[in-house]
Amino acid sequence: MADQQVAARYAKSLLDLAQEQGTLATIKQDMDLLATTMAGSRDLRLLLRNPIVKHDKKLSILNAVFNGKVSDMLLRFFQIVTSKNREDTLEFIGSEFLKQYNALMGVQVAEVTSAVPLTPATRAEIEKMVTQQTGLTQISLTEKVDASLIGGFVLRVGDRQIDDSVRGGLRRLRTSLTDKTYTPSLN
Repeated sequence: MADQQVAARYAKSLLDLAQEQGTLATIKQDMDLLATTMAGSRDLRLLLRNPIVKHDKKLSILNAVFNGKVSDMLLRFFQIVTSKNREDTLEFIGSEFLKQYNALMGVQVAEVTSAVPLTPATRAEIEKMVTQQTGLTQISLTEKVDASLIGGFVLRVGDRQIDDSVRGGLRRLRTSLTDKTYTPSLN
């Protein structure tokens, strides 16, 4: 929890600085790379959390990994973070920056998991549903395929989830049968 709060503060500072200097698009690309790298490299995350490794060594590793791939502003940001002994929060700073950037730009991030790949018509319908729920017109929709859903979809928008899958329906039916809350209705 504390790491998330610290990450939010660092991300906000970086976002404000990038806005002030007019380099928001560049920093956003850099932070995309940072978030992807942190998510994909368990070794790097463990190294940054390791209290035995000196802070200057962590900084040199970050520079070796990201030098030439990110802007000078982000490399200087790494210096600040390591000088404050907060390298372990870098894994959270990347994702937190992206959340704050999307909020600033009015982009709603949503994730849909379906049993089969979405058709363009279905994708448009889900984007319309997200727009109606949130009021935001820019939607960043991430799609996943999970055959175990059997049919339908699961939509996550922020902290809300809509489970309209066959698997979810069967799970709700099983729960209602075991809780004895099921009331049969014969027509």
